[in-house]
Amino acid sequence: MADEQSVLTVSIVTPDGNVYDNAQAKMLIVKTQLGELGIMANHVPVIASLAVDEARVQLVSGGDDDEIAVNGGFVEFSDNAATIVADTAEMQKDIDVERAQNAKKRAEAHIKEAHETHDSDSLARAEVALRRAINRINVAGK
Repeated sequence: MADEQSVLTVSIVTPDGNVYDNAQAKMLIVKTQLGELGIMANHVPVIASLAVDEARVQLVSGGDDDEIAVNGGFVEFSDNAATIVADTAEMQKDIDVERAQNAKKRAEAHIKEAHETHDSDSLARAEVALRRAINRINVAGK
């Protein structure tokens, strides 16, 4: 096992409950509103808003990284514990690609309709839905 000083725990929670719980990791990589952020053990405490993107967890045990589609929220890190609080999140293995592709098609149709009707509120919601669907498809395809 890795030196306890070089390990952080990673958890991801959503309003529906825990998606990822207390994984022992070497590094957490997330996309914030300001760019990519890598967090290792003993990083200074941080809180950051997350973009719709993947979170990658490099596990202490080695092997493939865990990849999680995270749709907004924030990350908080202190005392070698990282917690992501997200609107929604899905583990790569749990993503239903067909459902995500259907969501993408629906979002694209809503965007087209919003452009035609000049409905900026509907356009903004549809663009977010499209980003989320694309994120899920990208994470599932890795």
